[in-house]
Amino acid sequence: MLEIFNPDLARGRIRHALFDFDGTISLIREGWQGIMIPMMVELLMETPDHEDQATVEAVVRDFVARLTGKQTIYQMIQLAEEVARRGDAPLEPLAYKYMYLDRLSTRVDARLAALKAGAIDPDELMVPGSRAMLAQLRDRGVRCYLASGTDEPFVLAEAAALGVTPYFEGIYGAQDDYKSFSKKMVIDRIIAEHGLAGPEFVGFGDGYVEIEDTRRAGGIAVGVATDEARRTGIDEWKRRRLIEAGADLIVPDFGEHGALVRYLWGE
Repeated sequence: MLEIFNPDLARGRIRHALFDFDGTISLIREGWQGIMIPMMVELLMETPDHEDQATVEAVVRDFVARLTGKQTIYQMIQLAEEVARRGDAPLEPLAYKYMYLDRLSTRVDARLAALKAGAIDPDELMVPGSRAMLAQLRDRGVRCYLASGTDEPFVLAEAAALGVTPYFEGIYGAQDDYKSFSKKMVIDRIIAEHGLAGPEFVGFGDGYVEIEDTRRAGGIAVGVATDEARRTGIDEWKRRRLIEAGADLIVPDFGEHGALVRYLWGE
């Protein structure tokens, strides 16, 4: 259940850890691609110079996948460029973002309401084993942080609903002023403020961005290739993307958190 792509890791030195949120800890937004992609295809099919629907869908799927892990606004910036490329006047990217969030809110709000009412166990809307993984890192004195491409107020509310807020020393999410936040900025700040050497930092994520940013900083990059819909097994598309991004190791989820922690500590 643990695939090792870099057997030469310097293990046992971890002091700080960064987690992505959606798809790495939380499954509250599971299925978001099924909202975003059809919306974008719909908008592009309304442009004067659009291709056939299959071609448009392929274009959208490609750039949504490529930008997953970055702030949502970057996907909307790309959408605006695609609209202009097909002969129409695009809206501001922020307008597209709010259009998407409005459509997504029906699904997310229902899940949050069920959590607050106690109708759903929070662990049912989390990547398996993630709560236990956070607890084990805390027990080993590791300081954990959360960084997400989802807007920060939503991340704060959803982390609280899942009951994971106390595990994190800092929770960071997207801003309307999108240039003021990135996962790279968060990683660089943590490393600089605490004087970390590369393998003293570990990043966990299911997207290209956090894995690439962690590797660039010299940290240990753990890819989490969870099949979000089934909550079991590997999502092969995620796995391929995580390998391309340079993950040092890949897990399907945190179900084998004990083995993962022992490996990271060289035990």
